[in-house]
Amino acid sequence: MMKLSRICIYPKDVQRITGKSEKTSRRLLQKIRKSLGKEPHQYITTEEFAKYTGIEAHLIQNYL
Repeated sequence: MMKLSRICIYPKDVQRITGKSEKTSRRLLQKIRKSLGKEPHQYITTEEFAKYTGIEAHLIQNYL
């Protein structure tokens, strides 16, 4: 059976991964959205976050 995991990343996840404040985490997600040309209501995936930050995707999945 395949393990289900989230593909969207939220500010609280970024906070746990980076150790930064929630406000800084929100700003980082806004920067990623802007660089990808996404609208404010669109989600950031773990893959997009991994590419932008240079953190391996499997390490990010461990925090979710």
